[in-house]
Amino acid sequence: MQEYTSPGEVEVPMEENLTASLWAAAEQQPEQPIVAIRVGDRFVDWSTRQFVDEIVAVAKGLIAHGIEKDDRIVVHSSTRIEWTILDYAIWMAGGVTVPIYETSSSEQIDWIVNDSNAKAMFTENAELKALVDAVEDKLAGLQHLHVIEDGALETLRQAGAEISDDVVRERSSVATGEDLATIVYTSGTTGRPKGCVITHHNFIWDATQTAAAGPEFFGGGMRTLFFLPLAHIFARVVQTTCIRNGVILGYSTGIPQLTEELAIYKPDFLIAVPRVFEKVYNGARAKAAADGKEKIFDKAAQVAEDYARQKVAGKISLGTKVFHAIFDKLVYGKLRGAMGGEIKYAVSGGAALGERLTYFFMGLGVHVCEGYGLTETTAVSTFNRPSLTRVGTVGKPIPGASAKIAEDGEILLAGSHIFQGYHNNPEASAEVLKDGWFHTGDLGQLDGEGFLRITGRKKELIVTAGGKNVAPTVLEDRIRAHALVGQCMVIGDGEPFIAALVTIDPEVFPTWAEANGKSGSVADNLDDPDLRAEVQKAIDDANQAVSKAESIRTFKILPDDFVVGVELSQKMSVKRHVVMEKYQDEVNEIYSSKKPA
Repeated sequence: MQEYTSPGEVEVPMEENLTASLWAAAEQQPEQPIVAIRVGDRFVDWSTRQFVDEIVAVAKGLIAHGIEKDDRIVVHSSTRIEWTILDYAIWMAGGVTVPIYETSSSEQIDWIVNDSNAKAMFTENAELKALVDAVEDKLAGLQHLHVIEDGALETLRQAGAEISDDVVRERSSVATGEDLATIVYTSGTTGRPKGCVITHHNFIWDATQTAAAGPEFFGGGMRTLFFLPLAHIFARVVQTTCIRNGVILGYSTGIPQLTEELAIYKPDFLIAVPRVFEKVYNGARAKAAADGKEKIFDKAAQVAEDYARQKVAGKISLGTKVFHAIFDKLVYGKLRGAMGGEIKYAVSGGAALGERLTYFFMGLGVHVCEGYGLTETTAVSTFNRPSLTRVGTVGKPIPGASAKIAEDGEILLAGSHIFQGYHNNPEASAEVLKDGWFHTGDLGQLDGEGFLRITGRKKELIVTAGGKNVAPTVLEDRIRAHALVGQCMVIGDGEPFIAALVTIDPEVFPTWAEANGKSGSVADNLDDPDLRAEVQKAIDDANQAVSKAESIRTFKILPDDFVVGVELSQKMSVKRHVVMEKYQDEVNEIYSSKKPA
């Protein structure tokens, strides 16, 4: 077995809870900006005093409504400043936050509210409230339902007006690191969501070690634009780490406004999922193609990749330097400007970004550091530091954390960030928590210096009829890197050869169609030879990473892109069983002849 523990752990007192650092910041630097919200065409900073005063007022309202220590309170909303205010107010009142995605179904809401035994719930707007109303008769334990956009926070302020600050201070000091802070339900690709029990110490320890490992990101006074879903553990840890370290957290009003708001806010660094970086690249390439400059862009992209690879290798050729300087003025500067113009570093998590895009952004002047973690590890477990990066890996464990590779290739993790188990599910907890290690279900490799490489999912390994084990993610990551591809799923379990189901990016397709003289929708062009030839390029590139027995022999283009909450989980993982069921006819057609087309 391979095993590695990162040195440099920062000690975290067990008696500390998540509100302590916020109280300290309010006392020590009350006028320091801590968050920012968009007002018209600008972002307005809130001081720490203003932010904490708002949280305390809401906490008073929760106490006035009868919230006691360890009561579970659901937040059902997209990312917005009210989400963070509620999160900290719940902790100040001694409660436990239970997030629900705004994309969740009524059935999922029913399950999470009842399984967590939630006493109160905050839903974002009338549209989301309608989903709650659909299962209202099943939510027997829910005593309070508030709608954020209907003045829920103001109602709480008024309800708690007679409660003193001392009451809140006393209530917020009761919890220790051992107390429950949140139950986060895994979005999952199969079965019902499982509630991950995460303590105050899990949160604080992970945030502390992450900040220690990445001072380039988490220096006081730095700014980042926040658009990740707060219902996901990754965003919650980012939120906590930024607030604890004085990073000014600007709240985006949504992904559709992201490009505009990056230019307004000008963040110092960016934390995102791979799809955001893919969209930046694909959008730029599509715009270049529309302007008749596709070949120039492709050359610039190749030069950026070559420049970064050669820089990592320790020697940049003269030709690459010359072309890089030219394209820096023509292309790279504009792309950096589209991200605000100030970004030098970025973190990508939630899924694999892929080496090509990582090198592309590095050559652009934006050092993208990939990380790895799960809800069960309170998000961050390993990540590449700007000063310590190995492209193609997800970095080393955070300080004090350990990684080990089991005999069957499974990644095992240990440290004070590991969750306490699954709520109301001791059997599932026992399956993954064994002998002091969390069994991730992911497959990977550790090199001699402790860098971790993800090679696939244990349960997603495809075994062909010939007995060949194939890890689909290796192929899928490279296929998705193509600008025209939306999503893909490699198939072939029990079959004689490997194939793929591919979707087309609905935002890129119209530009491609116009440039290539096509009409109609993707569904109208499924068998178009030019479209298939373009997808074949992505397939050919992916096949270079594997042996012939593992290579994709044929593919089907699907009429619609995958949708979050249907074919995709909240963290953009493909729900393989859903796709297989929905597109069984297409799969049957691929394998009907038992030989590739």
